[in-house]
Amino acid sequence: MKITDIIAHTVTVPLEAPLRHSNGVHWGRFVRTVVEVHTDEGIVGWGEMGGGGESARLAFEGLKSYLIGHDPFELEQLRFKICNPTASLYNNRTQLLAAIEFACLDIMGKKLGVPVHRLLGGKLRDRVPFASYLFFRYPNERTGEGEVRTVEQLVEHTRQLKERYGFTTHKLKGGVFDPAYELECYRALAAAFPEDRLRFDPNAAYSVEQSIAFAKAIEDLNNDYLEDPTWGLNGMRRVREKTRLPLATNTVVVNFEQLAQNILQPAVDVILLDTTFWGGIRPCLKAAAVCETFQYSVAVHSSGELGIQLATMLHLGAVVPNMPFAIDAHYHHLADDILAGGKMPYENGSIAVPDGPGLGIEVDRDKLAFYEEEFARLGGYPYDRDPHRPGWFPLIPNDRWADPRKVR
Repeated sequence: MKITDIIAHTVTVPLEAPLRHSNGVHWGRFVRTVVEVHTDEGIVGWGEMGGGGESARLAFEGLKSYLIGHDPFELEQLRFKICNPTASLYNNRTQLLAAIEFACLDIMGKKLGVPVHRLLGGKLRDRVPFASYLFFRYPNERTGEGEVRTVEQLVEHTRQLKERYGFTTHKLKGGVFDPAYELECYRALAAAFPEDRLRFDPNAAYSVEQSIAFAKAIEDLNNDYLEDPTWGLNGMRRVREKTRLPLATNTVVVNFEQLAQNILQPAVDVILLDTTFWGGIRPCLKAAAVCETFQYSVAVHSSGELGIQLATMLHLGAVVPNMPFAIDAHYHHLADDILAGGKMPYENGSIAVPDGPGLGIEVDRDKLAFYEEEFARLGGYPYDRDPHRPGWFPLIPNDRWADPRKVR
């Protein structure tokens, strides 16, 4: 079997409301690039990567000279063709590799008539549990609904998500307001849902000293871990020395060199694998095996997925043994998806692992075309900027630290 064509589609899919984070805002929609890989046997595989636009389409176009004629079963050769450490020294091709790997695994599964999790060693779980993944949110610009700013709004929003989807683990994305206020919000969640698990992630916006103070203030709660409170391996190491909480990361251990450093000089306890950041499902499995060897736990990070990447997260979550935590997903914030039949359903806080051939998903080409046209109409948005708070930067005191009851 040979690859005959690679086609990229950049789409934008609406969210229920804009999601606020320490780097800025997801402005009411996600931008993703969907890739279809064609073969000479008529089998088409699907992949997905974050962000994109014209640059992503051009990047995938540039890969054709490497990959046309390549056997999609030869994944190690594929890795070296795209991410040769010397040839691609000045090019970050990891996410491009991930999208192509997803598609090749999809092709392999369809060719053999088996789901991807069978290709990865067989599933240990039929369903993968998810955390609620809570954000402070601006109201929907069209309806005016969906704002999450006050403690009361956050607790009520969490209650609605729990009733609708069955979540029993709640992750709060912080780094938006003053740490003291975010601590108040976090402790309010613990009081409102005393039987549930909690985790907090300020996107590395806190100083080491703020991180230590926050960690000490929540040590009595039912925490999974504290995720990326501050930046850098040394910063995380300093926090880890001062708290009993496990620390987790998806920012400072995102490749094998960093993983080796963390094992030699521990700074992080839980590695959050991302099927795009690490370059595919198979590199995540390799990283999980290294972690298992050294008795580290892993979880799965979310980078704003549509259904294609969500399927890769489900197949990964199905086969990894050292994953005691519910995984992250933005998926419940999406108003729609590009999959035939709409969004994958949650049940009791979990989603069933697909058992169909390949990734086990079907792309709705009408929806794909519609959301590709929407991207052409709307364009991208500045991920790291909040027009409501110009001049914002996480370490400079300004209105970001104002009382959110009085300031949006």
